[in-house]
Amino acid sequence: MSNVTWRSGDEPVSRQFIEEIANKLGVVFPEDYIVCAMENNGARVSPEIFNVGEKERVFGMLLTFDQEDSESLYNIYKGYQGTLPDFIIPFAIDPAGNLICFDYKNHEKNPIVVFWEHEDAWEKEMLMREEGLIEEEAEEAARENIFYVADTFTEFLQKLYEDEED
Repeated sequence: MSNVTWRSGDEPVSRQFIEEIANKLGVVFPEDYIVCAMENNGARVSPEIFNVGEKERVFGMLLTFDQEDSESLYNIYKGYQGTLPDFIIPFAIDPAGNLICFDYKNHEKNPIVVFWEHEDAWEKEMLMREEGLIEEEAEEAARENIFYVADTFTEFLQKLYEDEED
């Protein structure tokens, strides 16, 4: 995590509060993320560019744990819960509203980092109602907007780089 600089964060948050939110979501956050989020709650990072396949993406900000903020991790999760695939927990957002998330499916103890593109995402309930999909098919369709980024949070931060045009 030494290659990144954090700025414009909210007040630091306690480990206990982060773990309480994780417990509400039914997950255990990775230790490297907890340590980072405690000090960099809601912060922006430099460098901020990362790749999803061949596409460049931008790390907008680490989601805050301030429950009064509409962009808190818990509020964002609840707002997208019907659209996000199961086992996906957001921890950051890009400037376009896409989410950088932990994927706990098949990675319960060590979630991988994925990018969720919201532009073509549909609510799973709507897919079942309007398209006649069964629950498993709706979940599979929801996962079409999930793209692998890194095996760990630390690896994700190590993949951040500066835009060469700046």
